[in-house]
Amino acid sequence: MALSDVSKIERNEEGIATVLGILGQRFGERFQTGQAMRAQHAHTTTYIPTQAPDGVVFAETTEEVQEVVRACAAHRVPVIAFGVGSSLEGHVNAPGGGISLDTSRMNRILAVNAEDLDCVVEPGVTREDLNRHLRDTGLFFPIDPGANASLGGMAATRASGTNAVRYGTMRENVLSLTAVMADGEVVKTASRAKKSSAGYDLTRLLVGSEGTLGIITSLTLKLNGIPQAISGGVCPFPTLEAACNTVIATIQMGIPVARIELVNALQMRAMKAYSHLDYPESPCLFVEFHGTDAGVAEEAELFGEIAQDNGGGPFLWTGVAEERTHLWKARHDAYWASLTLRPGAKGLSTDVCVPISRLAECVAETEADIAEMGLIAPIVGHAGDGNFHTLVLMDADDPAEIAKVEAFVARLNLRALAMDGTCTGEHGIGQGKAGFMRREHGHGVEVMRAIKQALDPQNILNPGKILPA
Repeated sequence: MALSDVSKIERNEEGIATVLGILGQRFGERFQTGQAMRAQHAHTTTYIPTQAPDGVVFAETTEEVQEVVRACAAHRVPVIAFGVGSSLEGHVNAPGGGISLDTSRMNRILAVNAEDLDCVVEPGVTREDLNRHLRDTGLFFPIDPGANASLGGMAATRASGTNAVRYGTMRENVLSLTAVMADGEVVKTASRAKKSSAGYDLTRLLVGSEGTLGIITSLTLKLNGIPQAISGGVCPFPTLEAACNTVIATIQMGIPVARIELVNALQMRAMKAYSHLDYPESPCLFVEFHGTDAGVAEEAELFGEIAQDNGGGPFLWTGVAEERTHLWKARHDAYWASLTLRPGAKGLSTDVCVPISRLAECVAETEADIAEMGLIAPIVGHAGDGNFHTLVLMDADDPAEIAKVEAFVARLNLRALAMDGTCTGEHGIGQGKAGFMRREHGHGVEVMRAIKQALDPQNILNPGKILPA
């Protein structure tokens, strides 16, 4: 399946017309059908064609989400949850039309339980909003996918990011959630207890379901204490293999690294020019440690020794907050830096994840594939997880170039699967990677389809996503 072959679902014109009338009367100005608004709610940061909904509802409460879902269920009309639209695989497209349910106004922080290290938020709260609110409590929420995504969207796509090697992904950091199911009923998946063996784990079922099983209306999230001290820096390496071997040794020695990010030589060249960094144009690791003053200093020194044993270095690290902020802003700006390598091109961002013992091999083969195909595609990676991204720069108006890029991405996905990895470590499936689900999960796809059928028999919740047609 080509990435551009997005699913097409037969439109229910009569049902859509009826629901547009119901929602327009009920929500007034909070229901929009203008072309620009509808296109905005199907926009995607890849080249996957836009498939706009027929209307957009700005819900403000769980009860309003229930109203929308019940109206759509009664008339068999699709409903697609929308956060801020930062997903990468066509997650918010509406292949059969229908209603985009925008949760951005459900942005209240409902409770912060500092003693229990948790909080309760609505889905429209963004990660930056939450951390600003928590700043005076001595706590923070660690999941950082780069974009200022909504927490509901992050849970729906099982997001992670640079801190995942220490703090885990959204899977580990969502303790409980409430969701409106396809019949309009509300389900609360768990309590605030730190563990439970009571029945099926509905929280983990809905985290990562991309809005296809239920629409999240609140989340209970795990929090962490802000570290007493943080140190970090950049370490250059002669080869990708040397950098990856350093990552493996660091993890195996039990050094509690908080972030360990890989950039290849091409990505480093772009970052040097864009963010004014003074490092060699070679593979580098961006590293950060959290803990006490003595602890982070010791960990940085140990890491430097490991890097030196693998031919890397010097490892220049700092505990000065402003200097670290500059380094990590450069890392987060890698996308924009990469676009300067081919002005006017569009970037297709894709990711895979493999066991860290296969990371060097997978990245090296991918670089060779990029060179052989004549593509410009810098690489960055959450090396501690074996997860890496390529940003393929292309002319999105050239069908021949699109076909070449699709062939490259397909080979990358198959390469990761052959190494006992996954076709996506954190971007999710959406439309773009549905064609690789059967190769990765085999008959497991039929189990997923049975769950979808049981919970959403009319297929109204974000249809055309995750499961191959």
